[in-house]
Amino acid sequence: MFMRLGAMEFGAFPAAGMRVVVAALFLLPILLMRGLGSTLRAHWKATFAIGIVNSAIPFACFTFALLSITTGLTSILNATVPLFGAVVAWLWLKDRPNGSRTLGLLIGFLGVAMLAWSKASFKPDAAGMSTGWAVLACLLATLCYGIAASASKRYLSGLPSLVSATGSQMGAALGLAPLTLWYWPEQPVTLNAWLAVLMLGVLCTGIAYILYFRLIERAGPAKALSVTFAIPVFAVLYGVVLLGEAVTPWMVGCGVVIVLGTTLSSGLLSLRK
Repeated sequence: MFMRLGAMEFGAFPAAGMRVVVAALFLLPILLMRGLGSTLRAHWKATFAIGIVNSAIPFACFTFALLSITTGLTSILNATVPLFGAVVAWLWLKDRPNGSRTLGLLIGFLGVAMLAWSKASFKPDAAGMSTGWAVLACLLATLCYGIAASASKRYLSGLPSLVSATGSQMGAALGLAPLTLWYWPEQPVTLNAWLAVLMLGVLCTGIAYILYFRLIERAGPAKALSVTFAIPVFAVLYGVVLLGEAVTPWMVGCGVVIVLGTTLSSGLLSLRK
C-alpha cells in the first residue's frame, strides 16, 4: 500500500530509491552506536551486492508494477518468493527437494500461470502501461528475493543482522541513485507521498530487514521467505478498505493455489505422515 502511494507521485524509480535512502539513514546511526562500523567496512562488498539483488531491483520492480496493477494482485505474486527460493537453493546450494516439495513447486507455478494468464495483457492502456509487464516485473522481483536469500545464507552467515540490513540498504541506495535523480518528479510531491516513503523506509525496510536477516541466519532461507505468505492477507485488506481496490474470486482462488504450492515447496507442509 505504501509503495503504491509513493509510486503514484514519485514515480517507480524515485519511490524505490527514496525508500532505501530512508532505510539506510535510519539504520546507519544505530549501527555506529552499536560499534559495528568496522564490521560493515570489512564486509561492505558482500552486503552492498546483496542490497542490489535483495532491495534495489525488487523495490524498483514492485513500484513499477503498482502503477498499473493493484496491491492485492502484486502481493499475491509476491507470495511466489518461496517457490523461487526453493528452486535457487536446489540449483545453487544443492538443497534438492523431496517429492512433496517438488509437487509444491509444480502446484505453485501452476497457480502463477493461472493468475498471469487472466491478468497479464501487453496492450498499453490510456497511460501507456500494461499489466503484462507489471506481472513480469513482480516475478523478476520474487526471483531476485529467492537468489538473495541463498546468497545471504552463503556469504553473510555469522554477520550481525544489523550489519547485513544496513549494508544492503546502502548498496541499494547507491545502485538506485542515478535512476532516482534522472526520474525525479518535476511536480512537487504531497505530504502523503513523503509519509508513505518514510513509513516504507523505516518500518517496512529498516526494521523489517533487521528481523529478516536474523531469520535467515537462525532459521534458514526457506523458512525466512515463508513470511511472504502473510503479505497477501494484509495487502488485499488494505487495498480494499483504504484504496478501494477490487478483489475477484479468481484472484483469491489462484492465491490459494500459490500458497498451497509454496507451503509444500518450502517444506512447511509435507504429504508424508
